[in-house]
Amino acid sequence: METMAKDTFLNRKTTLNLSGKLVDLASPAIMGILNLTDDSFYSKSRLSTVEQVLERAATILDEGGKFIDIGAYSSRPGARDVTAAEETEKVVTAVEAIGKAFPEALLSVDTFRAGVARAAVEAGAQLINDISAGNMDEGMFETVADLGVPYVIMHMKGTPQTMQQHTVYANLMLEMLDYFADKVSRLKKLGVTDIILDPGFGFAKTLDQNYLVLQQLQELDIFELPVLAGLSRKSMIYKFLGEGPEQALNGTTVLNTMALLKGSNILRVHDVKAAAECVALVQKTLEQ
Repeated sequence: METMAKDTFLNRKTTLNLSGKLVDLASPAIMGILNLTDDSFYSKSRLSTVEQVLERAATILDEGGKFIDIGAYSSRPGARDVTAAEETEKVVTAVEAIGKAFPEALLSVDTFRAGVARAAVEAGAQLINDISAGNMDEGMFETVADLGVPYVIMHMKGTPQTMQQHTVYANLMLEMLDYFADKVSRLKKLGVTDIILDPGFGFAKTLDQNYLVLQQLQELDIFELPVLAGLSRKSMIYKFLGEGPEQALNGTTVLNTMALLKGSNILRVHDVKAAAECVALVQKTLEQ
């Protein structure tokens, strides 16, 4: 295990510049989910008031989260559409409130809209997390380059509404590598250097395909970029186990452990304390 971990991180870029704050991901970090939508697949994650937002932000930070990922557009299949104006209002309100209460917090915004990204960064956010990797807003790449913030690009085909109709691949991992190669090349030409790759568990993939991606996750090492794994309470866990998202914490921890052993730098999760313990235990084991 130790050799595998060292080989995985040998040449990978592990630092991010977040508004002048240098963050090193050589030690895996936790990204806590702060959900402003009213119809997320995991009902306990939904927040509706500023007080709830601040309480959730405090919990993420207290339990060991390095990033707070703020989202106001549900990406689950069948979720209701949210207008750009509504998304912007919710995100900016949360960013401003958290920034005032917790100035040390590193704030990520989960959006595919360039306008929301710009408004969020101008309000104090330091990272953009885009499930569409620029596919759903042609202005996103230029906006991220102009803002000079780190950018998470996720693998997905179609949109959240249509993605499960796009699960046919001749070679899933090869297509994913081609997808990221194109995106990374275009971003670097625009001057974006802080790029994080997200394989998109649950997005345009069948249950079995999700496990294939996890098993072959180290293939993303070719890009020498940080990798984010978003496995938390997803249907690939609870449907396989015959449960619901409320019972999927144990399964999440198991798959997070595997993602760490495959070299993931960031775990995006609902349950920050459990993920932080997972990171600590894996690192302790690899140190021996």
